[in-house]
Amino acid sequence: MTQPSRLDDPEYARFAWKRYWRLMRWMFAVTVLVTAIALGSFWWNNGMVSIHFYIATAGAITVSIMLTAALMGLVFLSSGSGHDESIEDQFKEEADR
Repeated sequence: MTQPSRLDDPEYARFAWKRYWRLMRWMFAVTVLVTAIALGSFWWNNGMVSIHFYIATAGAITVSIMLTAALMGLVFLSSGSGHDESIEDQFKEEADR
């Protein structure tokens, strides 16, 4: 039998999503800082190479860190809310036989 998830409760879901978006805001601040340090380091060591190099580098750093933060945040949200335990495992019944 499928167990209910705590995310079904609107009050808890609001709390959990608020915590997720707070994590994302902090990770965006860290991403801006890391990107500025990386671009500053490139400029310090190489000078002005090309504006396209700096735009592509900033985009790559930002997208990769924010995508990682979003996916890990969803993992923490799912695990912390008990949503993972609410899923019915159809193969567990076959393994128990």
